[in-house]
Amino acid sequence: MPASIRQFRAFVLLIDERNFTRAASAMHLSQPAYSALIGALEADLGVRLFDRSKRHVELTPEGAELEGPARRALLEFDSAVASVHDRASLRRGRVSIALLPSLAANWLPDLLMRYRNAHPGISVDVFDVLSEGCIDHVLSGRADFALAATRAETPDLQAELFCADDSHLVCRADHPLASIEALRLRDLVPYPFIHMSRTSSVRQYLDAAFHPQSMRTVMEVDQLSTVTGMVRAGLGISVVPALALFHFDHPEIVTRPLSMPGLQRRIYVVRRRDRSLSAAAQRLHDLALEMRPGTASKQPRRAPRAARRTRGQAASEPSGKP
Repeated sequence: MPASIRQFRAFVLLIDERNFTRAASAMHLSQPAYSALIGALEADLGVRLFDRSKRHVELTPEGAELEGPARRALLEFDSAVASVHDRASLRRGRVSIALLPSLAANWLPDLLMRYRNAHPGISVDVFDVLSEGCIDHVLSGRADFALAATRAETPDLQAELFCADDSHLVCRADHPLASIEALRLRDLVPYPFIHMSRTSSVRQYLDAAFHPQSMRTVMEVDQLSTVTGMVRAGLGISVVPALALFHFDHPEIVTRPLSMPGLQRRIYVVRRRDRSLSAAAQRLHDLALEMRPGTASKQPRRAPRAARRTRGQAASEPSGKP
């Protein structure tokens, strides 16, 4: 039978104390129980480890050979236990999250500030990628969980609703659509349109909502900041999710809500079915749910000037030049 950690601890204590009574006391055992522990170790190994007399306890050659490995085993065991305890108590560890860029840029910083203030010893890895990349990161194990606009319910993955994200028209303040209060999809069709790339969840929702109508696409871009510049220049209009409105906080741009079927984007928490989250990842997961956009504790930031502009304000503002 292999020697146990408890037997090794008793063995090393007797080396240090050179006395059965003191060693037994250090392990909170009676002397007979302690002697039995040492005897069991010797029986398991088939050798005497100590020469005993009334006055002395000395290592045998076999005991001296075991001392180094026993001390190293105890050191590694105690270090492992301390590390697990630190991770369980959120003093040490690492967590990784994959999420959509619109969440990473505006919602995530406040979440991470609160998380890091509470757990400064935890390292956080962030992957700001599109939905497909979010799913890949979870499947590969690079991310503990993801926030993606894909309900990835598979044998390997589980998904739960995180939040719903409404859509908004963005256009110049002097655009004809800026003064229309109740917009319909057909109102947008005649105007040049700045599209996100076909791999983005925003584009996929928009294509589904407009089908079978065609749009006057003038260009496709990958970044919302590029959409902002193109709209400011008067090259076209666009539709973006509410979580991305902070990109459009500019006096020359107006945002208008679009309450239409099919244009509400749903975002899901995606994680592996077969893996428990670490203590650090579970805490970040729970805090994300607590601070999800639309909850009382964390509302999504909106463009404070553009998003709140009334019809009268929009009409009275000078158009200006980009």
